[in-house]
Formats: sequence, structure tokens, C-alpha cells
Amino acid sequence: MTSAHEEAWLRTQLRTIIFGTDTPAGRGFDIALLVLIVASVINMMLISVAAIESRVGPYLNGFEWFLTLAFSAEYAARIYAARRRWAYIVSFYGLIDLLSILPLYIGLALPNAHYFVAVRVLRVMRIFRVFKLVRYANDANIMTRALRHAQRKMQIFLGMLALMVTVLGALMYVVEGPEHGFTSIPRAVYWAIVTITTVGYGDISPSTPLGQTIAGVAIMSGYALLAVTGGIITAELTNEISNQRQNTQCPHCERSGHEIDAAYCKFCGGDLSHDPDEEPADESRQKARDKLD
Repeated sequence: MTSAHEEAWLRTQLRTIIFGTDTPAGRGFDIALLVLIVASVINMMLISVAAIESRVGPYLNGFEWFLTLAFSAEYAARIYAARRRWAYIVSFYGLIDLLSILPLYIGLALPNAHYFVAVRVLRVMRIFRVFKLVRYANDANIMTRALRHAQRKMQIFLGMLALMVTVLGALMYVVEGPEHGFTSIPRAVYWAIVTITTVGYGDISPSTPLGQTIAGVAIMSGYALLAVTGGIITAELTNEISNQRQNTQCPHCERSGHEIDAAYCKFCGGDLSHDPDEEPADESRQKARDKLD
């Protein structure tokens, strides 16, 4: 075996382990990486606590270096094994992988106390490791597509909401005035946003009966806001799950309507991953034929 063939074989094996999840090695790699990601986030939180950092800071920092080196090795392995390396580097997950390891290395170049604030910002950037968890959530893809389909509806709804809070803010500025804390229309709009989202900080509140009536309308509109927003996303999510089920067609009996993670047909029992027209007959195919006959 030539060196070129050996390199191709090595890249294929690494690609199967790193990017694939349908093999025991791939699943083991993903589980180990998940543990390291969660550990790194917990470690970063512990370092940010002064009382804990003062007692076991060296150990936490040492563990942070271990995690950074492990993620650096993973990032290098992903670049080496990827079919299109540059496409991976500039992709969302590629940038997240890079941002998760850069802060500690950049911190070495900024050791002076003058740059302490910048180093703290870089340390907080390690929270980007959390986004790496999304890679291992298959259901996140369904949610992403549902949000993408609901994007136009949400934009229209948010536009109407912006108009509504502007009108409410202008009304409260006229009704309450600066003597009750509504010193400007932007500050009144801030009150409208806080009220209509049912947060209610309480730093500004209406005092006149008319202002309180307007506030009541805003609060009731806030509950309607939650209902409409949730309804739009839920409808799109339901459609996406329904489409997923309809698109999963059995290659044996050609019937649809299976669950997304189904491995066998619920009508004939055939293996959904084997096409009888491309592969020789097996137990799954024979079982499907027997049931249809």
C-alpha cells in the first residue's frame, strides 16, 4: 500500500469516526466529546467564581489547558479528515470550533495587566463551546427548518409589534408626562416593551387612571403576543414533523407515514434502510414480501 493510499485510508477512517454517528467508534467519539464540552463549560463557570478560583485556581487552569489541547487536536483532526477542508473551516461549526480554542492561546500573547479586561472577554468567549452541543442534537435541525419557514410570518408580526409599542409609548408620554417618569418617547417605548412582554421591572409605572388603563391593555396584549408567537412556531414545527414522516417511504411496500427515527416499516416490517431494487434479497425483504402476500 502506497503512502497516498495509506493517507486516504486514514482520512476515511477518521472521517467515519469524527463526522459519522452510525458506528460504535463514531458514537463513542461523540459521547466523549460531549463529556469534554460539558466539563469545559462547568470549568469555565468555576474559574469565574473568585472564591473557588483562589483556592483551586491552578488545578482549574491546568484542566482548562488540557481541554484546550484536546479541542485543538479535535479541530485539527476535523480539518484533516474533512472532504472539503475550507468549506468546514468557514462553516458555522468550523468557526465555533475555532472560537472555542482561540481565547487561551490569545491570552498568552496578552499577559500584561493593562490588557486584563481584554483577556477576560476572551475567556468568556469559551462559552462558544456550548454551541458545539447543537451538532449532536438531531431534533435541532427540525427546529431550525421550522423557524426558517416561520421567518416571514415572524417578521410581519414583529413589525406590527414594533408599531404597537411605538404607539403605546407615545400615548403614555402624552398621558403621564415627565412628572411620572416618562421623560421622553424612547423611555416610554422602553416601558411599553417591558410591559407588553410581561416582564414588568417596575422602574416606571403609570399613576393616572387613563395611564393605568392603557397599561392594562398593554399587559393583555402581552399575553396575546405569547400565544401568537408560540402558535406560529408550533404550527411550523408540526408541519415539519409531518413532512418528515411523509417523506420517509418504505422501499418494500412504498407506504409513508413512519416516525422520523423508525428503522423498520410499521406496515410490512421491512428494513427502511435497504432498497430491494439495489441490494439482494435479505431477511427484511423476505419478511416484507411474506406479509404482503
